[in-house]
Amino acid sequence: MKKVAIIGAGNIGPTVTAFLANPEAGAPYEILITDINPQKLDTIEAWKSEVSADIAARVVTKVLDAGDHSALTAAITGSFAVISALPYKYTLAVAQAALAANVHYLDPTEDVATTKTVQQLAAKANRAFIPQCGLAPGFIAIVGHDLFKRFDTVADLRMRVGALPEFPANALGYNLTWSTDGVIHEYCVPGDAITDGKLQPTTSLEECESLAIDGVTYEAFNTSGGLGTLCETLAGQVRNMNYRTLRYPGHAAIMKVLLNDLRFREERYQDELIEIFNRALPRTEQDVVVIFVTASGERNGRFEQETYVNKVRPKRISGKQYTGIQITTAAGICAVLDLLSDGKLRDQGFVKQEDIKLSDFLDNRFGRYYVG
Repeated sequence: MKKVAIIGAGNIGPTVTAFLANPEAGAPYEILITDINPQKLDTIEAWKSEVSADIAARVVTKVLDAGDHSALTAAITGSFAVISALPYKYTLAVAQAALAANVHYLDPTEDVATTKTVQQLAAKANRAFIPQCGLAPGFIAIVGHDLFKRFDTVADLRMRVGALPEFPANALGYNLTWSTDGVIHEYCVPGDAITDGKLQPTTSLEECESLAIDGVTYEAFNTSGGLGTLCETLAGQVRNMNYRTLRYPGHAAIMKVLLNDLRFREERYQDELIEIFNRALPRTEQDVVVIFVTASGERNGRFEQETYVNKVRPKRISGKQYTGIQITTAAGICAVLDLLSDGKLRDQGFVKQEDIKLSDFLDNRFGRYYVG
């Protein structure tokens, strides 16, 4: 049984732990989950008291400061892999410890700067470093690359993702379903796109468009990080490619007032906005994750279009209810870990999400959570 260390017991760590330790999904892993906050680990211990003894025995908790490089490296040494489930600001410390401990590394981060540094670390590693194993970045790049490969030449590749409340009830059309600081960060940092064959930066919250999926109208606008490394991979091979976040209509206009006119875009004020959102916006477990990817180009002498559309809603897995965003994020990490363990991914150096075959992902025991 392979050992996996999960660093961080906040939003995603406990869900990944529950998925990986459960034998109902297949061969389980042994889990060490750490956090600097003992109260978060108390939640894990409470969960252990509710599951079967064999599942509980596979999970060990440990209070640990991820900023302590020596302690973190010692804790993960001997593991098959380490997963960073920390906020993007702190995940690089886990990657550095993975290099020192000579273990495989995975994370779900959307932060571009962190991923670039992880790529540099991977050049020195003899284990696999696989960042961005979430939904967007992550699964969206796997789908986008799969559609790209189905055409002789691709003119346009558009990717849209939204983690949304199923029943919006405020002017923002938004409830907290995940990391507040992650949402604010992706609204403030430039992204990437390919325009007329050239890699170009994009301004977050701009180029707002309207689209309807299954009779529901959404707006979509630029945000950072969603494409991961796909722009780098497909530069010069596609005429236009972009990623935009889906929200309900009116969201972008309000966020522009907050971030631009009221100056919350400035880094010194962002913590204040995060505090406001955490206080004023209710959390919901009634969410829906909308995934929309469409490609158009030449195929067998004809100009054609092919589209992937999926909606993931909350569901019960092994007797416990999970939200759509919990499922898509955790299933992404767990599926990639399985593929690495099964020898279906390169086991050394930097591994991009688009290196993963969509068929392998969806055939995986965790990848199937995306479709049913």
